[in-house]
Amino acid sequence: MTAQTRHPSLSFAAAVAVLFVALGLGGCASMSDGMSTAFADPAQFDLYDCKQLETARKTQAARTAELQGLMAKAETGAGGAVVAELAYRNEYIAVRGQAKFAEEAWQKNRCATAAPPAAAPVPPVIAPAPKR
Repeated sequence: MTAQTRHPSLSFAAAVAVLFVALGLGGCASMSDGMSTAFADPAQFDLYDCKQLETARKTQAARTAELQGLMAKAETGAGGAVVAELAYRNEYIAVRGQAKFAEEAWQKNRCATAAPPAAAPVPPVIAPAPKR
């Protein structure tokens, strides 16, 4: 007798449990987009000037990109979706919320993106004259 014939309800219960875990994680992934400000302080950037906001926006953008990369890397391994959710999702949601509030403060203060600094002129390279 095999284990399958002795306890068919056990394998069915395991399949149902896996299904519920998959559905639960799928719900978490879709929920985070609507909850992006749940872990962020809406008044954090109220007293920032444009220069401080520009720094904050760059920092938030860099951290968001870093977390996206870490999540993508984690998802390539076995059980990676679970690892990405457990290790990075909450911080990712918090950073996105902070970025949203920083952007709102940027718009509210009517800040303008600073022009990139002018590059120093590069002197032309003159090739040495060929030897005769």
